[in-house]
Amino acid sequence: MDGNGRWATQRNKYRTTGHKAGVESVRRTIKQASKIGIKYLTLFAFSSENWSRPQKEVSRLMELFTRALKKEVPELHENGVKLRFIGDLERFSEGLRKRMEHVSDLTSNNNKMTLTIAINYGGRWDIINAAKQICAQVEKNQLTVNQIDEKVFEQFLCTTDISHPDLLIRTGGEQRISNFLLWQLAYSELYFTEVLWPDFDGNCLNDAILDFQQRERRFGKTSKQIKEQKNA
Repeated sequence: MDGNGRWATQRNKYRTTGHKAGVESVRRTIKQASKIGIKYLTLFAFSSENWSRPQKEVSRLMELFTRALKKEVPELHENGVKLRFIGDLERFSEGLRKRMEHVSDLTSNNNKMTLTIAINYGGRWDIINAAKQICAQVEKNQLTVNQIDEKVFEQFLCTTDISHPDLLIRTGGEQRISNFLLWQLAYSELYFTEVLWPDFDGNCLNDAILDFQQRERRFGKTSKQIKEQKNA
């Protein structure tokens, strides 16, 4: 969700104003995704590298996140959305961690949509964290080196209970994935748009999905193989 700061700068406003407008875009996107039947939606809310931003901006982001949890969760819960958080949550205050845990527990049985919020998340961190857990199990003789394969490795990632993304959407014109879900995005389709995040809406989401639907996903196979498989 990129472009909040630039959106605000273009309007001669504080960057934090852009982040506040970005929250409204989150609301619109979730509603549209739920409306059209998307089962899994993951939002990159705050990366592990974002701590290097000006302290005032980081503090404001944390305030907005806390406020959004209080305001939005009741409606999300009412509409059957399961909310979960991935990332290194230990860096947050105890109060915020408890609130995230409460929200996760409250919505755990909902099944209309799983909304995952990546916060203080980094793809490299996720992979290293998984590797450390696997090493610990090997040291305890709970796992052998020969047992380790992709399926086992994925069990230790933050996203172990959800499928890999079909589509990655990045707003704001930048064409990179910025340390997001590095393992999980191996075969995802990538969609980049010049639209800044605060201007992203349901129509923008529809455009991204329509573009996705025109693509041929081969997963290493040839076009001929894919056609034969569809016709079988």
